[in-house]
Amino acid sequence: MKEINIARTIVTKRREKGLTQEELANYIGVSKASVSKWETGQSYPDITFLPQLATFFNISIDELMGYEPQMSKEEIRKLYVRLSADFASKPFDEVLASCREIAKKYFSCFPLLFHIGLLLVNNCMEAGDKERTHSILLEAKELFIRVKTESEDAELVQLALNMEACCALMMGNPNEVIELLDGTSRKIITNETLLASAYQMVGKPKEAKMILQVAMYQHMGNLFGALTDYLMLCTDDPHRFDESLKRANGIADAFDLKKLHPSLLMKLYIVAAQGYTMLGSNEKALEILEKYAELVTSDIYPLQLKGDEYFYLIDQWIEEFDLGNSLPRSEKIIRKSMVDGVINNPAFTVLVDEIRFKNILGKLKNNYWDPDAP
Repeated sequence: MKEINIARTIVTKRREKGLTQEELANYIGVSKASVSKWETGQSYPDITFLPQLATFFNISIDELMGYEPQMSKEEIRKLYVRLSADFASKPFDEVLASCREIAKKYFSCFPLLFHIGLLLVNNCMEAGDKERTHSILLEAKELFIRVKTESEDAELVQLALNMEACCALMMGNPNEVIELLDGTSRKIITNETLLASAYQMVGKPKEAKMILQVAMYQHMGNLFGALTDYLMLCTDDPHRFDESLKRANGIADAFDLKKLHPSLLMKLYIVAAQGYTMLGSNEKALEILEKYAELVTSDIYPLQLKGDEYFYLIDQWIEEFDLGNSLPRSEKIIRKSMVDGVINNPAFTVLVDEIRFKNILGKLKNNYWDPDAP
């Protein structure tokens, strides 16, 4: 792809004005042949002619050159989906090079840089070894730092800060995470109820319901995620572990997460099974893993963010995300991670001789079909 599209711009703008090549040449003070070469891409105008051409066509020099330093939300979404699929089907280094080239070209398009960083984080485990994975995470972290320090979008800055901390944690730097985030997440500031009440007062009940549905959906997801993470911290207290799992399962049943958001439930099952092996309850671990295998091999694909009969007004909100309803990794890589999360999980080595565990592995492997495998 050419970085400069000045030829197309000159042709288009000259024709819009109804001018011949000779008339434009006379205005600029060059030969008709020069204009012809500009328009066919055989040569570019001398840099000293650019202000004159831009002024004549009443456009900026960037517009004259066809330079687009920003990408739209829809362009970013399509690009992300394509690159995510490429990571699952093409050589890692080839796709990584594409990501670097795009980031370099659009280095001032901060939403794009954020999503390139997100791509690197979500696919870094495919880099090949620990050292390369660490290098890719560092590269992603630098993109998030640039977004955090240069962007004027407060929401994007906060997201970049969170992902910077995520990279630090994945790189084994917990103290850096504490330094970045400690004290930033203890304030409960929400405006959903006020906004919903305002919509109701002006006679817009649908908007009020949508605001509260979105709020409930987000708070439910955050609560469920926190319970899942808290579960692993409770392996020193079997009673608290069981109680935390019970409450998480209660939320899963109440909101029908098997259909609404099965990815949340998958993580809970893996964490719960790991916890039970640490507590020496192998039977309970196997029971949870059987539920996990049943879930991931059920009719839940394609995995997408979506509403349901209860959250029937949130799809528009989801569609407004930069990635829409798409998940941040390709389905092929997600399915592979579902298998790896059990097969390559050291917590489950105590189960390898169990027939039930072998059956679970067989079911999971059958669910992951790699079309590129020999």
